[in-house]
Amino acid sequence: MDDVKIGEILLPGDEDKRERQERQVRAKFWPTFKKAVRLIPFSRDLVASFYCATDPNTPLRVRGILLAALGYFVLPFDVVPDMFALVGFTDDIAVLSAALALVRGHIHEGHYMAADRALAEEAPVN
Repeated sequence: MDDVKIGEILLPGDEDKRERQERQVRAKFWPTFKKAVRLIPFSRDLVASFYCATDPNTPLRVRGILLAALGYFVLPFDVVPDMFALVGFTDDIAVLSAALALVRGHIHEGHYMAADRALAEEAPVN
């Protein structure tokens, strides 16, 4: 995936778009994550980014970037269909990696603690 496409995917958009993305991410994150958990080498970071994106204290631009990346992760249609074992999540991983690199400083210890609890319980902690 080239830089232009990643940049387009990570644009946060307007407030209505961010709200739609947040609703979609909240609804689809956990089912999608459970299908992909074994294939994603940075599952803890991914779950922490979910909590960062849904934290109202996170700056709006950071939330927008994370929601766009997480939205791409939960979308049923993407560049490489997720139904293809091993390679299906490679485009998702590329987009998520780019987003995490951009906003890593905003994912705080509290987000990681929530991620650790959720991963230990294998259930969402809202």
